[in-house]
Amino acid sequence: MIATVTLNPSLDKIVTVEELVIDEANRWTSLRRDPGGKGVNVSRVVHELGGKTIAYGFMGGIDGETLKHLLQQQGVPFDFTPIKGEIRSNFIITDLKTRRQTRIDSPGPHILKRELKKLIQKITHIKPKPEFIVFAGSVPPGVPADIYHQLIEKAKNSGIKTVLDSDETWLKEGIEAKPNVIKPNVHEAEELLEMNLRDEAAIVEAVKTFVKQGIEIATISRSKHGLIVANGKKILKVTPPKVEIRSTVGAGDSAIAGLVLKLSQGHGIDEAARWAVAAGTAATLTPGTELCRREDVERLLPQVKVEML
Repeated sequence: MIATVTLNPSLDKIVTVEELVIDEANRWTSLRRDPGGKGVNVSRVVHELGGKTIAYGFMGGIDGETLKHLLQQQGVPFDFTPIKGEIRSNFIITDLKTRRQTRIDSPGPHILKRELKKLIQKITHIKPKPEFIVFAGSVPPGVPADIYHQLIEKAKNSGIKTVLDSDETWLKEGIEAKPNVIKPNVHEAEELLEMNLRDEAAIVEAVKTFVKQGIEIATISRSKHGLIVANGKKILKVTPPKVEIRSTVGAGDSAIAGLVLKLSQGHGIDEAARWAVAAGTAATLTPGTELCRREDVERLLPQVKVEML
């Protein structure tokens, strides 16, 4: 089983307009609501791909109830920690004429100390014990910047493998706890290593550096160019097929889900990376905040190229 922890979940509201005109009244042509937050998305994709999962995190307010209802409809299990505040709402505006997306994200609710303590206790005593816990996304106000460091150490002490997918200070603090798997993009890796990853050779050196620092599997996402993945034995370049991209929202979360699902099932890094790229690419075929579909992932799998470097 794969558990996910989303400290800052959201209800994503996706609006499409024929043409977004500034300083004018714009009428939407469609409105969709999806559960949001990186960890929640990972659980949704693991479930879609036939794996077992459970989503943890904070949840509160009317939008929180809507999010839980949507997860129930999708059949995704969860065990959220209730909070006094309202979870954040993110707005994604899609301009049908230009095919451009504008995101307006909320920072999230302020988390009280007693609410944080309850979640930490729940993660510390998690049952049944999963093979992996994925810690993903931003951190809401009231939660210390080293929260991922704390949670990763607790999970590792319980014998659970950990995955970290965040950014900024939360990633810098969390990576010090040596999670088993990381998946920064090129920009995030540059900030972590304080170096310019100007080409493929530099990215290869970067994943090797992460492995030397104690990361079991280091992956750097290269957007439409796929992944560079390394462990202590192999370095792989994994390239997706060319597709017509409808939306990149959730592609990284889908990739994490594909990677970790196959690792949890005992597959090697080659097959896990192939599934990661297939799932991430499949997510770009769907509009708005829709994630990958299993049939698309399975169709794309034979087209993903895995090369040993």
